[in-house]
Amino acid sequence: MIIYHLIAITVAYILDLLIGDPPNWPHPVRWIGRLISSFDKLLNKGRYKKLKGVLLLLFVVFIVFIVCAGLIFIAYEINTAAGVAVEGIIIAAAIAQKSLKDASLEVYQPLKTGDIPEARKKLSYIVGRDTAHLDESEISRAAIETVAENTSDGVTAPLFWALVGGAPLAMVYRAVNTCDSMVGNFSERYKEFGWASAKWDDVMNWIPSRLTGIIMVIANRSIHSNYRKAWMILFRDARNHPSPNSGWGEAAVAAILGIQLGGTNYYKGMVSNRAKMGDPMHPILADHILKANTILSRTVLLFMLFLWIGGMTFALALT
Repeated sequence: MIIYHLIAITVAYILDLLIGDPPNWPHPVRWIGRLISSFDKLLNKGRYKKLKGVLLLLFVVFIVFIVCAGLIFIAYEINTAAGVAVEGIIIAAAIAQKSLKDASLEVYQPLKTGDIPEARKKLSYIVGRDTAHLDESEISRAAIETVAENTSDGVTAPLFWALVGGAPLAMVYRAVNTCDSMVGNFSERYKEFGWASAKWDDVMNWIPSRLTGIIMVIANRSIHSNYRKAWMILFRDARNHPSPNSGWGEAAVAAILGIQLGGTNYYKGMVSNRAKMGDPMHPILADHILKANTILSRTVLLFMLFLWIGGMTFALALT
């Protein structure tokens, strides 16, 4: 069965590269978002908010898993090719490599023409921080950090869980990640209700984020002049991020490019001082956004190779 997962993962990878997430097409993540919103309105009130947040997470995960597993079971009952095709399509919906690249390039293009207001506007679509007063370097930093963090969240983590449990587990990961995005923050409304979503997202990202950071450095050795220093920076700085997982991607990208990420951000006027990642050997420029996308492409390609090696090794060991 694992060989079918691997073929479906490859189909998903190719589909995402070619098509991505067309804005007008129906998308499972939007449906999951509506489901979460419905449970939020129903449960996020009164007493026992932490328990109700656990129930929200369980309900969403259960529904997503049952629907995906049912569709795939029916498809495989028809024939193997149909099963692999349906599984590949579902996994493709769980990853977002092309969308991530396109979003960062939407910021890069106005930067290169000197249209800072437009770059700030495009950046505001993909980050939560205030963008109204950012200069070129800070806009570029925000876009690079988005690519770095979401290489794992948006691409390699769902691929990892697809290998472990096929499309149902890949979509369960995406459901948990969406729960975390929508309710797993520290605002007054969600600090208790979103606790379970935030914690379980951390659990599901723990292994993929570390694998991704390590593979980033391996896959992009040629970009960095001091390979040994890149490893040192990765393991020195990754743990300093307030998230237990996000620092691995950001520290790796900073190390590879010889720039420093992190620092001071503003959220609705409130200052947030983030740990700094990497050493400032070069000033951050708009072209570093393109280099971050190169890191993304190389990393995902090598991650796919490792999935095939790991999956086939496991399959052979079983036989």
